[in-house]
Formats: sequence, structure tokens, C-alpha cells
Amino acid sequence: MSEKRDYYEVLGVERGASKIVIDRAYRKLAIKYHPDSSKAEDAVERFKEASLAYEVLNDSDKRARYDRYGHAGVDGGASQFNDVEDIFEAFGEMFGGGGGMFGDLFGGRGGGGGGRRRRARRGADIRCNVTLTLEEAAKGVSKDISFRRNVSCNSCEGSGAAPGSQPETCSTCGGRGQVVQSAGILRVQTACPHCGGTGQQISQPCGDCRGSGFQAEKAELTVEIPAGVDDGMRVRVQGEGEASPDGGPPGDCYCFISVTEHQLFKRDATNLVLQLPISYSQAALGAEIEVPTLDGPETLRIEPGTQNGDVFTIRGKGVVDHRGGRPGNLLIQVFIEVPKKVSSEQEELLRQLAELDAESVLPHRKTFLEKVADLF
Repeated sequence: MSEKRDYYEVLGVERGASKIVIDRAYRKLAIKYHPDSSKAEDAVERFKEASLAYEVLNDSDKRARYDRYGHAGVDGGASQFNDVEDIFEAFGEMFGGGGGMFGDLFGGRGGGGGGRRRRARRGADIRCNVTLTLEEAAKGVSKDISFRRNVSCNSCEGSGAAPGSQPETCSTCGGRGQVVQSAGILRVQTACPHCGGTGQQISQPCGDCRGSGFQAEKAELTVEIPAGVDDGMRVRVQGEGEASPDGGPPGDCYCFISVTEHQLFKRDATNLVLQLPISYSQAALGAEIEVPTLDGPETLRIEPGTQNGDVFTIRGKGVVDHRGGRPGNLLIQVFIEVPKKVSSEQEELLRQLAELDAESVLPHRKTFLEKVADLF
């Protein structure tokens, strides 16, 4: 393959394909040409070609340069996969067991036949719930959080074996951490059921962690929540998850955001919506009214002849877009509030107004008999 093919052609997708479509296309090709399963003579080259195409098209910046300049736009920034192991290094989580793109289909590159070094697994991620007010979500805030997580045992340094002893090679998988199960022509490689994929067994477990290699601890962190987050979003705190079971990097802590309901404002993306009551005289004659915003009171001009449901906009008084930093607007929808009771002076003036407008209104008092006579 001396001449590079078009990356979209390699993956068999349209130029406007979404990330989901690109992921799916690469998954099919990687399974088809995976060196541990494919018998095609050019499997390795096809696998490397598909992986290089995926690396470019999966990255929004590289994909934009490729769309504009072709191969010349990414030749300097794309990885050079000289060996299949480079691909597993770049896309390790996609080929590893458990949560990768391929799950246990190949059981991770390290455990497959061939005796390659088993990759250290990344620690588990942790979820932490963080509740914010609308003001905190709009402006950003530092939040103190606490949660429990598993860290490496101090006594055995995470090995799970009692001090002075060493883990032994698993007799079932021979230290590979993987076993192959056959069902007819189908061969599936899965984590070893006896050692859990570690490749080791502990004959003398550590007394402090009971052989798990972990100890629970309470973590207390201060997390910077950026301005503009919304309900249901999550903030990643890198490296604050659980320890790796075999010396790999720790997982991450994900703070899931919950925003409490505000008594005045409703949020619509980056805009805030305020329902503002006004009187019929203010609607008819116009007025200048002080309205609340997240930054303090602002003066709003109500134009004469304002109708029920009209919307006024105060620009820049919404919520900051967490991606671009541009603030939204405050949308003020007015509704005309009709009083249930009026004073005698107000009633007299309103009746005069009704006469000027030639409107039919109910009289001040009417006996029951008069009402019946009018009815029939």
C-alpha cells in the first residue's frame, strides 16, 4: 500500500459521516482484520491502514485539516503505526477487556496467544453528585466534595500478597490472564475465571486488604465547576478515581451536575426566561420597571400598547456558553395582571374609561330580580 487511499474510502463512510458512524465502521474493519483472528495475508496492513484513518477522522481538528488539505494536512500530526503494538498503545481502551470497543472479543492484546506483555489496566472511574444553584451554574464555583474510593493497600503495595510473599503465576492461564473457549468454529478469548485476568494467584493474602490489593479511603477534593454547566452535565476530575488493579493509571472522578430550580428564572440553553407581571395601565401607557437579573437589578422599558405575552430581551444577561464563553440573553415575558379587588376611586375611573371606550360593563350593583329579568 505505497499510495495512501482516501481515509473515508478506507473506512467505507461518507465525508459527512457522524462520529458514531465512523466508530461503527472502524469497529467492523478492526474485527475483520484483527491480527489475532484474521487469516487474511494483508490483515496487518489493512488493520494499520484502518487504524490510521480512524485516528484522523475520529479527531475533529485532524479531520478538519484532512477535509481541507487531504493527506498533506495531517501527515505531520498523525501517528506512524510501525507495528501493530503501536495501535494497541494508541487505542488501548478500545482493545482492552471490559469496557473497550471490542469488549472481551479478543480479551485484550496482552492476554492473547503469543505471550505478549499484558497491559496494565486503568483504575475504575467514580461518580460523584454535585448540586448547584442556578447562580453557581451560571457563573462557575469551587465546590468541596467528598466520596469513598479504593486506593492501593499500603501494607502490600497493591499486590494483595502478605508481606514477605509473592503472587504466584496462575496455573489455569499460565500467567496470560486470558483463556480461549471454543464452541464449534467460534473461538472466544475471555478473562481467566480463576485469576480474574491478572495472570496471578495469591496463596498468602495480605491481612489488611484480604488479598484485594485495595483499601477504602474517604477522599475530599475541591472541584472547579466551570461557568455555564447545566443540569445533567458532568465535570471530569482526572486521576481522582480508583487505583488500578495492576499498577496502571488511576481512574477519573466524574462530577454529575444537578441544578436546583430557581424561584424566578427558567433556563433555556444559555438564555434565562423571566415571567413579569405588569398592570393594565403600565401595558397601555408604558413604563420603566426595575427587573432582577443574575447580576443585579436592571431597568426595563415597557413600551405603550404592550400586549399580554410580549417578550422583551436584555442582551448578555443569560448564562455563559460553557463551550464558547459567550453569554445568552434574559428573555422577559410580560403578562397583564388584573386585580381581583379595586378601590372605589379606581372603580370610578375605570367606569369613566369604559364609557369613553363605549364598552359594556356590569353595573356596580344589581339585585337578583333585575338579573333574572335581564336573563329572560
